[in-house]
Amino acid sequence: MNVLISEVGPRDGLQSIARIMSTEAKKIWIDKAVAAGFTEIEVGSFVPAKVLPQLADTAEIVAYAAGIPGLTVAALIPNARGAANALAAGAHKITLPLSCSESHSLANLRRTHAQVLEDARIIAQMIRELPEGQRPHFEGSLSTAFGCTIEGVVPQAKVVELAEALMEAGCDEVGLADTTGYADPAAVRSMIRAIWGAVGKEALTGIHVHNTRGLGLANVLAAYDVGLTTFDSSLGGVGGCPFAPGASGNIVTEDLVFMFEAMGVSTGIDLDALFAVRNYVQAQLGDEPLYGFTPLAGLPLGFVPATQQSTSNEGALA
Repeated sequence: MNVLISEVGPRDGLQSIARIMSTEAKKIWIDKAVAAGFTEIEVGSFVPAKVLPQLADTAEIVAYAAGIPGLTVAALIPNARGAANALAAGAHKITLPLSCSESHSLANLRRTHAQVLEDARIIAQMIRELPEGQRPHFEGSLSTAFGCTIEGVVPQAKVVELAEALMEAGCDEVGLADTTGYADPAAVRSMIRAIWGAVGKEALTGIHVHNTRGLGLANVLAAYDVGLTTFDSSLGGVGGCPFAPGASGNIVTEDLVFMFEAMGVSTGIDLDALFAVRNYVQAQLGDEPLYGFTPLAGLPLGFVPATQQSTSNEGALA
C-alpha cells in the first residue's frame, strides 16, 4: 500500500444528512469496508446526541469496530469530555478540530482558540496517564485552514501558528482540513510546505479536502505530489460540515481510489468490493444522493488496479 485512504463517511458523511442510519447498518457498513481493504475508518463523533442525533451511538460503534483486527478506529472529539468518552470506548485515533477561523470555532465548538488549545493540553495529559499500549494517536485538525464561509480568508501565518500551538499542547500530529472547499492546488502545496517548515514533516502526513468547487481530487494530487500519504474521503461523497454554510461535498472515495489505482499507486482497496459497499449504503440511505463518476461509468476495459498488480507481484516473488 502506497497511500492510506481514511474513510470518513460514517462520521463526516452521516452527520450532514437528516436520515439516521441504524446502529446495525453502520456495523455492516464498517464490516464491508474492512473486507474491501480499508484499514482506517472514522466511525463517529463524541458530540452530544442533541447536537448530532445521527451519531448518538458512536460509543457502541467504536467499541464494535475496535474489535476488528487490522482496523484503526478513528473518532472526532469536540472537547476533553468527548475525549474521555472516546478513550473509554477504545478509539485508536482521536481528532480534536481546531478551526483556524475563530468565528467558525465559535460556531462549531462554541470555543475560542485558547479554549481549544487548553482542551488539547488536558487531553494529551489524559493520554499520557494511560498504559503505553492503550494510548490512542492524538491528532489536532487544522480546520478551515484555507478559508472560512463566515470569516473569509484565513492567513497562512495563522494556520502555521496554530499548528505549532497544537504540537506544543501535546498532539502527536496535525491534520490539514479544507473544511469549506476554499483550497486550490497551489495553496495546498504552499500550506503543506509552510507547516512542515514549522513543525517538521513527521507532524503532518494527511489532508482532508472537500469538493465544494470541484477541486477536491486536484488538491489531493497536489498534496500527494508534495509528499502527503494519508487522504480522507467519504463513500459517495456524502457529507460536509453542518456548521459551515455552503461547505458541502466531501471527495468521493470511489473516485479517489480509482485515481490512485490508475496512477499505479496502491491503496490496498478492491474497487469492485468498494462498489458493493456503495450499493449497500445507498440501500440504507434511500433517496439520499450519492455522488461519483467512477461507479457510474464503471472500470475501463482491461483495467488492472495497482493494488492487484502489487498483490500479483508479491505472489510471484513468494
